[in-house]
Amino acid sequence: MVRTRNAVLPDVEHIHAIIQPYAQKGTLLPRTLAELCENVRDFVVAENEENGKIIGCGALHLYGQHLAEIRSIAVDPAAKGLGAGRKLVEALLEEAERHHVTCVCLFTRIPDFFGHMGFSTASRQELPDKIYKDCVHCPNLFACDEVAMVRGAIPQHTGPRDPQILIPLVRLGA
Repeated sequence: MVRTRNAVLPDVEHIHAIIQPYAQKGTLLPRTLAELCENVRDFVVAENEENGKIIGCGALHLYGQHLAEIRSIAVDPAAKGLGAGRKLVEALLEEAERHHVTCVCLFTRIPDFFGHMGFSTASRQELPDKIYKDCVHCPNLFACDEVAMVRGAIPQHTGPRDPQILIPLVRLGA
């Protein structure tokens, strides 16, 4: 059995160890120990109930009531198939609901998994908060192979939109 709980500072090294192999493959953005410490309150961990070992992690980044992003979802490959990924997403969605967030987004290479959890595909230009936070710093900005997905009402206006960023994304069909 797997249970989830909010992460605490002593979990950071375990979270880093789970994320690091995915970051090395380019599946997840790399996260430093310092960055994880600063953002530990965003994280939920999945534990094996039998031995208390942390087997997965995920974070919820809040942009405001209009939008939150599920990010850094990772499960130890040895623990795949136990339902940890699903439990992490459910816990993060509950957290978003607790904050009265109206739309949750994520970027993934496994859209079928999230589709079964109520997410649908979206266009990147509908999520400028994410673009300004992370995508503008990514070397794959204009060649991204991740699928944008949302659950809830896509925000109609989330702040200033920089045409220098959004126009090329629209042209690429992002």
